[in-house]
Amino acid sequence: MPARIVDAAFLTSASKIEEAPAEGIGEVVFLGRSNVGKSSLLNSLTHRKNLAKSSATPGKTRLINYFDIVYKDDEADEKYHLHFVDLPGFGYAKVSKSMKHEWQKSLNEFIKGRRTIRLFIHLRDARHPDEPIDEDVKNYIAGFIGPDQCYLEVFTKVDKLKQGEIAKILARHPGAILISNLKKRGIEKLEQRIFDIVIKGAPCR
Repeated sequence: MPARIVDAAFLTSASKIEEAPAEGIGEVVFLGRSNVGKSSLLNSLTHRKNLAKSSATPGKTRLINYFDIVYKDDEADEKYHLHFVDLPGFGYAKVSKSMKHEWQKSLNEFIKGRRTIRLFIHLRDARHPDEPIDEDVKNYIAGFIGPDQCYLEVFTKVDKLKQGEIAKILARHPGAILISNLKKRGIEKLEQRIFDIVIKGAPCR
């Protein structure tokens, strides 16, 4: 594999954009519904068992978590740093309306105002590929994404599907990556795709 993650460490948590690390290094944002398998994917990508901890209560985590990631390009024998940014899961949080409003306002400011974001990775549950809330998120990002930013759909838990169901997802969502943390399917492909887009400046598709 030409490029791979060789080191990863938790950096910091932020509740709002002012608390985030200084801009200057390429960032990859992971977002998706609660219980979509975001923590499991981060652990699989970074080859760490407990880098990202999943909450027992879906929607409980309301912090933006930063991870320092080191890639190694074996062909060039070079190392590169970037940040993975784990956004709070959406869809299940049992909090008051005022708290949810403040939470969503902070996330909105972060997503739209953070110019070092190079790639949005939208995780979708392959068992429920066309949830309205996921379509809303896709359209939301499409409404502001910049020319130097990319959007990538990643469908999780594909080991639960039959081949025909997988084919339908790929037909409806060309360019998407299908993964299974359980079977380790698609992990290396996503690992390389992140590197190509963020470090090498490859086109989004």
